[in-house]
Amino acid sequence: MKSMLSDQELIVAFGNGDNSAMDMLITRYHSKILGYIRHLVRNQELAEDLCQETFIKVINSLKKNTYHDDGHFSAWLFRIAKNLIIDNYRKNTKLPTVSNESNEVDLFNNAKFSDETIETKIVKGQISNDLKDLIRLLPEEQRTTVLMRLNLDMSFKEIAEVQNISINTALGRMRYAVINLRKMIEEKNLIMTLQ
Repeated sequence: MKSMLSDQELIVAFGNGDNSAMDMLITRYHSKILGYIRHLVRNQELAEDLCQETFIKVINSLKKNTYHDDGHFSAWLFRIAKNLIIDNYRKNTKLPTVSNESNEVDLFNNAKFSDETIETKIVKGQISNDLKDLIRLLPEEQRTTVLMRLNLDMSFKEIAEVQNISINTALGRMRYAVINLRKMIEEKNLIMTLQ
């Protein structure tokens, strides 16, 4: 069964003419790549275009035999996506931003809160909005790490591979992000708990 094959095995199969192996790789990574791009560009249409372009580049590189297997296919995939985002930003100098409040994952969405009062929902919505605003104020490296961890549910190992850093650096960025968030919460006198 192809879904049990490693990335490297699928790459070899694709190189041997098995196009379904590429379909499996795309299925395996599409939602993570799209989510990663969407959180950085904040525009659904642009994210979909860049995601498609990412996989086109992957296919072309594999067909031309320019990919050198070092066991880090997913990191290579995310680097391609990141480079496409940077190239697009440089080309357009100013990306149009679209509010995607309706598309963002609610950090506080949990089944145990399904029978809550209207007041509780309002307070939770405010806490969520405050947290999102604070995350936007973090330095880019910390913000990206937090979004990958919370919104994309990536492990610190995956985050380290994508950002081409050590796991300790990824953990450190998350730690400093939490420290910075706590400091901002105190400075702004925000209440981030239900009372």
